[in-house]
Amino acid sequence: MNQMNALGLDLRAAAPEIARRLAWSAPLSVRICLVWLAAMAIVAAFADGIMPYDYAAVNLRERLLPPLAFGGDLAHILGTDELGRDELSRIVFSIRVSLFIATGSTLISACIGTTAGFVAAHFRGRIEQVLLALVDFQASMPFLILALAARAFLDDSVPVFIALLGLHGWERYARIVRGLTIGAAGRGYAAAVRQLGAHPLRVYGLHILPNVASTLIIAMSIAFPEVILVESSLSFLGLGVQPPAASLGSLIGFGRDYLVRAPWLVAAPAITISLLTLSVSYLGDRLRDHIDGSSR
Repeated sequence: MNQMNALGLDLRAAAPEIARRLAWSAPLSVRICLVWLAAMAIVAAFADGIMPYDYAAVNLRERLLPPLAFGGDLAHILGTDELGRDELSRIVFSIRVSLFIATGSTLISACIGTTAGFVAAHFRGRIEQVLLALVDFQASMPFLILALAARAFLDDSVPVFIALLGLHGWERYARIVRGLTIGAAGRGYAAAVRQLGAHPLRVYGLHILPNVASTLIIAMSIAFPEVILVESSLSFLGLGVQPPAASLGSLIGFGRDYLVRAPWLVAAPAITISLLTLSVSYLGDRLRDHIDGSSR
């Protein structure tokens, strides 16, 4: 027992070194994406300390100042908007809002789809047919139109917006989990646990879910950029995050009227969205290729 405890301590002590070696053994493109996502996470977590100014502070005397790259000064590295608000501060705050919305919505969608998939695989029969009909209905309806209709009647708060986006794409998780659960039910470990008298919640939560988690993580990494783009589209149309708060999509919407005079108001948040979605999508594809290759 003491030897096993010592081995466990050695593995925990060596875990950071193993993780570091694995990270540096990854291709350069993967490392760049990881660094960028880590930077975005740090910005979102410590936005209050990173913002040089209050993101909502108005100064009409300094409106539409150019960024440093276009002859501006160090006081406003990315320039100012039409109300004299510092663009860098607003982008930092918007990264926090956009990541918070995308993460919350993706988790909600994954939870709904996973639960529906487990229920369909467990009960089969009529309940399964009803859930599959809901999945087909959700997949056939254009979500953007439904979101536009829903935002006309719902509250404009961020939690309601996250819950609305959480209904986007849950049918994908339901199909994936249902198929994997039906396949896992025919394997020995699930049948053995059932024969031992385990509760179905224990079977699905402690035995089947860990075996399908890798596939779910890949699906979430692929859906995450899509949620960011949907949120940006709704915010661009004025139906997402409402002023004085801002997201990356709403910043593009605010800057479109000044595209010729102040293109940096659109360029900076658009580049941020593009790099963020590209990094998550690329890492999701690499993770999928790695898991598929290791499972052969």
